[in-house]
Amino acid sequence: MGTVFSLDIRDPGSWDAAIADAVAWLHHVDAVFSTYQDGSDISRIRRGELAAADADPGVLPVLALGTEIEAETGGWFSVFPGGDLDPTGLVKGWAIERASGILLDHGSRNHAVNGGGDVQLAGEADPGHPWTVGVADPHDRSHVLTTLTGRDFAIATSGTAERGAHIVDPRTGAPAGALASVTVVGRWLSRVDAYATAAFARGAGARDWIEGVGGYEAVLVGLDGETTVTSGFATPARTPAA
Repeated sequence: MGTVFSLDIRDPGSWDAAIADAVAWLHHVDAVFSTYQDGSDISRIRRGELAAADADPGVLPVLALGTEIEAETGGWFSVFPGGDLDPTGLVKGWAIERASGILLDHGSRNHAVNGGGDVQLAGEADPGHPWTVGVADPHDRSHVLTTLTGRDFAIATSGTAERGAHIVDPRTGAPAGALASVTVVGRWLSRVDAYATAAFARGAGARDWIEGVGGYEAVLVGLDGETTVTSGFATPARTPAA
């Protein structure tokens, strides 16, 4: 999936088997959904060599979820950005969320699964201490814009700081670039990640859209460094860039 993953289990005991199963799942998802590997199911579907119905059993549910989220976002998120099949904007969050589920199935109640800065968190960091996650300033990655604290939540950021202009406006296929970053917080990473992508692609009106979804909060940073937030957050203390 083109990024680094980490699994941080805070429960006592040995978790080698749980970690092995979660890592195997992530490798499986990469093998099936990667747009970089010529032999993946998605690459073969894109070339017309494989029907989605004949692909790995995970493909049709992911495409169905993508259709749901496209409707929920008014078309600002799509697994067909620019008209070509590319579910990578959904798959990473979906895969991380399910990797967390694998750890839960093994009995871990307190862990974090992080894929390139998009994180699914379960339970607590330590007994009586919730998780704390920093949101980096896209204009200065050494600066933490704000921190978020809680239990059992997911957080994802979309923007250009890490990978450049890789998010496209699904309606035009052109790179989206009205914002520097959007960080979204909610319960489950599949939608949190997709909503962050949709909000970044939307640009103008993204804050109001997230505000209206319900159950999600966002921190949005403009190209000039101005920060806006949804009502669940206090405004981070940052002055606009000169």
